[in-house]
Amino acid sequence: MTPADASPELSTSMIRMNGSKLAPLLPIATAIAYPWGLTAFHSTILSGNRIGAAIWLIVAFGLPLSCLALAASGGSWLTPSARRLAYAGVTTPPLFVLVGVASGLFKSPVPERVTWVTGWIAAGVLASFIKSKVTTVATPSASRLQIAHGISAAIILLFLTFHLFNHLAGLIGPDTHARIMALGRRVYRSSLVEPVLVSLLLFQVISGVRLAWRWSHRAMDLPRAIQVGSGAYLAAFVLTHLNSALISARMVHHIDTGWGWASGGRAGLILDAWNIRLVPHYALGVFFVLTHIACGLRSVLLAHGTRKPVANRILWACMSFAAVLSVAILAGLCGARV
Repeated sequence: MTPADASPELSTSMIRMNGSKLAPLLPIATAIAYPWGLTAFHSTILSGNRIGAAIWLIVAFGLPLSCLALAASGGSWLTPSARRLAYAGVTTPPLFVLVGVASGLFKSPVPERVTWVTGWIAAGVLASFIKSKVTTVATPSASRLQIAHGISAAIILLFLTFHLFNHLAGLIGPDTHARIMALGRRVYRSSLVEPVLVSLLLFQVISGVRLAWRWSHRAMDLPRAIQVGSGAYLAAFVLTHLNSALISARMVHHIDTGWGWASGGRAGLILDAWNIRLVPHYALGVFFVLTHIACGLRSVLLAHGTRKPVANRILWACMSFAAVLSVAILAGLCGARV
């Protein structure tokens, strides 16, 4: 082989090597930048610059989504630790809410942004010490844990369908939302159902993290990467939501977690400096929960003989619907009415 023949292979190898070294820095940088992106959006919209505010809002959403893009496109050159760090970066919006609520609960003297930055730097340092080899594309087979995860999800889907419909009704008005919620609470807040529902949600988090850890050891195709990324987000979202609604609001502060609580009260979601973090948190929560279900549906369809192009088209259609529903629910929470 001549030097001329070897140079393209050498260049490709160097690119992959440099990319694998730099890859862990992206999730850390995006996570650290996330709170300042939200602050820039908030201050810009208060100044009346709607175009600038829209740009900063896109940036705030784009930061965690860029981590998902990295995990999905990293291919064989991305190490497992870097890939897992990228998936952790996807969970930035709910984790930032969790840090804010926990700081208030524990009356932490440390500013939450100091805690936030320190935590992500520590995660990056820890990931750099984990030695893991690059492996090929994963083709994980079904396991008992995966089957149990799917069965539990099917049961939770009954509550989730009602919950999303209830929030969508906010587009009509808070009173409509409250009437529907009152009917639902008779069931899902009963002494029999609520402990089961919370237990199932916690099982989803534990089993989902276990499955994501196993699958993220290898490179994946795009649908599987989206499934793992959306699952990681939902694990953080569920823990954050249970902490905010069940522990902080109901148990500690004795606040009714109705429309006023969800929509930020009189301050609202957009104009309040703290509440602004709930915009990506809610929007991506709705989008990813439906996307995760759609990814599971795709796996079931493929297992039953559906051609991959057909299964993929169904997935993209479901994700499009998830995006529309997410925008509609968020619009209602921000004051839009029909």
